[in-house]
Amino acid sequence: MAFWPSVVVATPAHSGVGASLTYRSELPLAPGTLVRVPLGAREVLGVVWECPTTPPEGLTEAQTKTVTGMLQGLPPLNERWRQLVKFAAQYYQRSLGEVALAALPPQLRDLSNVQLARRLTRRSKIGVDEHIPAGDVADGHDLSDEQQQALDALAPAAAPVLLFGATGSGKTEVYLQATQRALAEHADAQVLVMVPEINLTPQLEARFRERFEPLRGAGAVVCLHSGMTPAQRLSSWLAAHTGQARIVLGTRMAVLASLPGLRLIVVDEEHDPSYKSQEGARYSARDLAVYRGKVETEALAAGERCQVVLGSATPSLESWHAADQGRYLRLAMPARIGGGALPRLRLVDMNHQPKGAVLAPPLIAAMAERIGRGEQCLVLLNRRGYAPVLACHDCGWKSQCAHCSAFRVFHKLDRTLRCHHCGFTERVPRACPDCGNLDIAPVGRGTEQVEEQLAGLLADVKRPDGGPARVARMDADSTRLKGSLEVQLATMHSGEVDVLVGTQMIAKGHDFRRITLVASINADSGLFASDYRAPERLFALLMQAAGRAGRDAAQSAASEMWVQTWYPQHPLFASLKQHDFPAFATTQLAERLSAGMPPYGHQALLRADARTQQAAQAYLNAAAHAAVGLPHFEDVTLYPAVPLTIQRVANVERAQLLVEATSRGALQRFLAAWQPVLLESRSLPEARGLIRFAVDVDPLVI
Repeated sequence: MAFWPSVVVATPAHSGVGASLTYRSELPLAPGTLVRVPLGAREVLGVVWECPTTPPEGLTEAQTKTVTGMLQGLPPLNERWRQLVKFAAQYYQRSLGEVALAALPPQLRDLSNVQLARRLTRRSKIGVDEHIPAGDVADGHDLSDEQQQALDALAPAAAPVLLFGATGSGKTEVYLQATQRALAEHADAQVLVMVPEINLTPQLEARFRERFEPLRGAGAVVCLHSGMTPAQRLSSWLAAHTGQARIVLGTRMAVLASLPGLRLIVVDEEHDPSYKSQEGARYSARDLAVYRGKVETEALAAGERCQVVLGSATPSLESWHAADQGRYLRLAMPARIGGGALPRLRLVDMNHQPKGAVLAPPLIAAMAERIGRGEQCLVLLNRRGYAPVLACHDCGWKSQCAHCSAFRVFHKLDRTLRCHHCGFTERVPRACPDCGNLDIAPVGRGTEQVEEQLAGLLADVKRPDGGPARVARMDADSTRLKGSLEVQLATMHSGEVDVLVGTQMIAKGHDFRRITLVASINADSGLFASDYRAPERLFALLMQAAGRAGRDAAQSAASEMWVQTWYPQHPLFASLKQHDFPAFATTQLAERLSAGMPPYGHQALLRADARTQQAAQAYLNAAAHAAVGLPHFEDVTLYPAVPLTIQRVANVERAQLLVEATSRGALQRFLAAWQPVLLESRSLPEARGLIRFAVDVDPLVI
């Protein structure tokens, strides 16, 4: 007897391949089974979606290929996981296989059954105690009244919970206690804790391991993120999929991990745009976490649930609005642990500072005073490298990238010009390539330059032990090598560094106990940006950065946040000065409502990559013209195609077309009807030169 399994494989939506492919098998295959199947000249990994005993109508045995083999020893991916993947694919307008296979560790695609069995055996030798009495609590920690109230309110909450806690209010301890409760209540329970960036995982992993490994065993806590080696990712995924790992810590990719016993999902810093993927399937891990909690809860027995906790000191306006509507339960924790005060905001009017000053003299004096007392300072500049541009002022030459419509950034440490978009790197020329002028100079400033200038400005400042002040830098360049992030964090925690200069990666989540002064030296870039989300992002970044100061209650009264600005009267700073996120959110939501922007309106982008900008825009406009008359066309607004802000990357021209609707349902139904039209439009004469297209639902960058 033959079976006809429907298998999903990794094919992008723009390829035109269907949601699944039909193969032939001599054995019945359970839905969720991982199999190897032929696809063209290759053999690829696929997921069985269903396995009927009869072929689809019109399909003969001669037209199908046979399943090559299955991965033995692995439990099938359960129905709840498949439902999550199906929803993600439908909502974000991607192919089923593109989402499903992206959720699996890459090394799984190349393992033989012998190799897989060896890895499963290795995992099984790591001890995990499955029989913890329900009353056991790991290493008791006293909770503040606010923490206890939040934890008590979590217990009966049926809706997703928005934990609105000030920086330093102890949200992480609430996560730890909620995790302990979930594990104690259910013998097979698993917990997923997500953070927006890889650099936040080391300290969170240390806290969870310290708390739970003594009770649950060495294999109870695993990490899952793209910074791990393929072997590490496979090991963590296998531990989660088999139920051996009880706690999974990860970035956005972890939301699609297979967790058969999932009972609690925590999304820390839920406002962070890093949770929205900008490549591939372009899904929002935060939104999928909320949906996943609903799916898991519906599959559990009556009265049981998978709880979702979204935590932030500066929630996204979408989550804040959902709480206002009653769809989320909002719990507030406004006070810092130990009664510490939030840092005082000091605005530095750069109009009154010496011309050309990168750092205001009063700020330098304040930093010197802090260093002399043995305290630490943090300087935020969201631009890495030494300078954004290298230029010749004689002929106007600039360090333009040959492959992108962007400038190459000057990195002084290795004397290179590096494109941060395509990676094209060259040595700094000895003279201007156009006119031969030897006097080519950096324009603007990045973290490397600020680090260098601070080292000079603080050269005469002494630490309490009489040693010189030490300045360090933390950004994507300084933490590129394996283990470098952990080393830099350790030097900060130990007090070896007095001033840390860095990009936004230093502004969120870190618990630096000795920092009493935080300075932002380029805040104005977000005040007048064309992106309507720019004020929200700037406010969140500054609030989060300020939260790194004064986390030790004994020093909190003297902690400060300095912001250098040319526009000190801007209303954003008035709310920031009071640490008043609700007032800021109210103002922003009113503006969004009047403009019909999210969360009151709903958006999608159709993006096109092509050999020429003309071809990219021609395809988009042709697709928009072909959409006339489709179901729900009258419910959406299609705007003309325009180039992206950076329209050429790696010699590929990029354009986009905005789609807006007042109803999320109408937008989804229109996009579903539009998808076949988008595929057909590729063959139009206007689309000659098109490379690919993609739909981005709920875009964060327009």
